[in-house]
Amino acid sequence: MFGLFKSNPTKKLRKQYDALLEKAMHAQRNGDIKTYSLLTAQSETLWKEIEALENKAPPK
Repeated sequence: MFGLFKSNPTKKLRKQYDALLEKAMHAQRNGDIKTYSLLTAQSETLWKEIEALENKAPPK
């Protein structure tokens, strides 16, 4: 019943992940490949963390 009030731990991480990918896309479009690769690596690390949290979570 009170599960409605619990926050989703991955929701915040997914927003950060999306923001990193968007920054990486803009860096790539501007020709800044070094920044693009750094942001992409950060987003991949964050994605692994999201997957770990989702695999830990009990099924709904």
